[in-house]
Amino acid sequence: MNIGIVGAAAAVTALAWVVVGRRRGRAHLPAAVVLASMVSLVVTLSFVSSGPRGGEDLYGLVESLSLIALLGLMARWSPVRQAVPAGALGGVAASTWLLRYVMPASPLEAIGMCAFWALGVMAAVAVGAYLRSLDTRRARAVRDERAAQRLRLARDLHDFVAHDVSEMVAQAQAGQVVGVGDPAQALAALQRVEQAGLRAMATLDRTVLDLHAGPGLEGLAELAARFSSAGRARVGLRVDDRLDVPEETAAMAYRVVVEALTNVRRHAPEATLVEVAVRAEGGMLVVSVDDDGGGVAPEEGRGGFGLPSLTAQVEAMGGRLRAAAARGGWTLVARLPLAP
Repeated sequence: MNIGIVGAAAAVTALAWVVVGRRRGRAHLPAAVVLASMVSLVVTLSFVSSGPRGGEDLYGLVESLSLIALLGLMARWSPVRQAVPAGALGGVAASTWLLRYVMPASPLEAIGMCAFWALGVMAAVAVGAYLRSLDTRRARAVRDERAAQRLRLARDLHDFVAHDVSEMVAQAQAGQVVGVGDPAQALAALQRVEQAGLRAMATLDRTVLDLHAGPGLEGLAELAARFSSAGRARVGLRVDDRLDVPEETAAMAYRVVVEALTNVRRHAPEATLVEVAVRAEGGMLVVSVDDDGGGVAPEEGRGGFGLPSLTAQVEAMGGRLRAAAARGGWTLVARLPLAP
C-alpha cells in the first residue's frame, strides 16, 4: 500500500474542511491540526522504521504544505491556549517529512533538513499572527469608537433633551399660573411647550438613528405613512425598484429622509405635500426631498445635530448633501455612493 498518500489525504482533507466550513471549521481548527499532525507523524515513523524510500515524495510535499497552511490559519483564528500545543505538534510534523525519503549522513544534516522546513512553518505562523494583530487592532478601534459614541450620545441627551424637557416643565407650570387670569398667555405657553417637545423628539430621533442605522430603503414606505398620518402634509414616495444599494448607503438614505421630514415638521408647518424620490444617477444614489411649505431656512442644528451633522456624515462616506429654497418651499438633495 502507498502509505505516503494517507498523510497527504489527512492533511488536505483537514485543510479543505477548515476552508469550506468557515466558522465551524475555525472552531475545530486546533483539533483538525492535531489529527492531521498525528497521522503525519505516524506515517513518518513508519517510513523511518522501515527505511527511506523514494517515489512518494510528492505526497509528502503536499502534506507538508497543507500542514503549514493549517498552522498559519490557526495562528490567525484559534485561541492561544489551544493553538500553542496544536501548533507545536503540527510544526514537528511539517518539518520532519523529508526524513521519510532521505537518509541524513549525520544528525547535524537531519537537523538542518528539518530546520529548513521549520522556516516555512515559522513564516506561515508569522503571517497568521500578523493578520490576527490587524484583526485585534480593528476590533479595538471599533470598541473605542462605540465607547466614544455612547459617551457622546449620553452627553447630548443630557445637554439637549434634558434642557428641552425642563423647558417644557417650566412652561407648563407658567401656563398653570397665568392661565386663570390670561388665557392668551396660557396659549402662548402651550405653544412653547409644543416647540420644546418637537425639539426633544428631533433630538431623540437622531439619537436612535445613531444607535441603529435604520431599516434602509425598505423602511421608507412606513416612514412616509407615519409622517402623513401625523399632520396635514402628505408624502409622495418614489423609489426605483431596480436599485441594488449597499447596506451602509441604504441606511444613510433612510437617515437623510428622516432628517428632511423632521425639518419639514419643525420648520414648514404649512406644508401640504412632501415629495421623496430615490433613484440611481451616474453611479450615485440620489435622494431628494421637496416640500411646499415656504422658504424658511432650517435652523442650524445645535451641538453638531441637524443638517450640518448630516452633511458631515454624508461627506465622510464620499457623498454630497445640499439644501436650498426651491419652488415655494425647500429641497434637500443627497448624492450617496453606490459602490460598497
